[in-house]
Amino acid sequence: MSLITAVFLLVIMSALALYITSISTVAHSDSAIDVQGSRAYHAARAGLEFGAYQAIVAGSCVPVNLALPAASFDGFTSVTVTCLNTPHTEGVTAKAFYQITANACNQPAAGACPNPAPGANYVERELQISVINPP
Repeated sequence: MSLITAVFLLVIMSALALYITSISTVAHSDSAIDVQGSRAYHAARAGLEFGAYQAIVAGSCVPVNLALPAASFDGFTSVTVTCLNTPHTEGVTAKAFYQITANACNQPAAGACPNPAPGANYVERELQISVINPP
């Protein structure tokens, strides 16, 4: 009788250990993806700041694939920055409205994001801002 109880307890304990291991693995994987999402967000913010600087200071609206220092964003080496310029006139004052979009991903296709055929653990963030020149 005690042999049957021992085998039963071993099976239950093994199942419990397997369940705890799988939960732990999923939690670590989710944590790593969260960190990558944060890096993607900050890489996209860097792209927005670059685009805003170009629009406000240089008055230019040119799409660009911005190369990032590899050590700074750990896996995010490129941000695709696009810009849409819409001129407006208020009275006699000419203004340019710029809508800037930055897309950062950890697996760029030919140096551009988004990747149309991403692999496993693909992370991407897209951010937009609008600025006026002259402010």
